[in-house]
Order: sequence, then C-alpha cells, then structure tokens
Amino acid sequence: MKSGTNDILPSRVRRTLATLGADIAIARRKRMFTAATVAERIGVSKATYQRIEKGDPSVSMGAYAMTLFVLGFSDAFKEIADVRRDDTGLLLDVERLPKRVRVKKELTAF
Repeated sequence: MKSGTNDILPSRVRRTLATLGADIAIARRKRMFTAATVAERIGVSKATYQRIEKGDPSVSMGAYAMTLFVLGFSDAFKEIADVRRDDTGLLLDVERLPKRVRVKKELTAF
C-alpha cells in the first residue's frame, strides 16, 4: 500500500527533501561509497536507499538519520529544531511576557 504522504506535502517541503536527497548522494560519492555499501551500513535495502537519495518522504526519519550518521553528519538532526535558533518561538516568548510584574503579598501567621 502506497503512502499518500507525497500527495499532501507542500511543494516547498517536497523540494527540500529532494535537495536533501541530492546532497546525500553527492556526499556519498565524495566519500567513494557505493549505494549498496551505504544501504548495508544503515540497514536498509538498496532500493530504500535509492529512495533516500531521491528525497522520498515515505522513507522513515530513522533511515535518513542513519544515512546522515554513516556519512559523518551525526549532529545534523539535533540542529534542525534547536530552540536557541527558533526565531519565531523566541519572538512569541517575548510577546507573552507580562507588561508588569507584581509582588504577591504573603500571609503572615501570628
């Protein structure tokens, strides 16, 4: 059964995945690895690996992560949604700050 993921993806996301796949293919060739070698190292079939190089969105994120690891990009995934680089999130945090801060009165027991 074929996934309908590709049908609902925005074109920008599809292009980004295609670029990622092409970049993975270039990195593999620069390292002089065959597609079969990389597929074996990441634990998928050669056909699945070829889909990674095409940027197929139905391939698991784990397969992409293992591919990047095998090619030496082990930190790539941790930087994708790094909260320190989330400009929109940081702006939203600033917008949610209270306009003023009041000190709560503490009840004293006698």
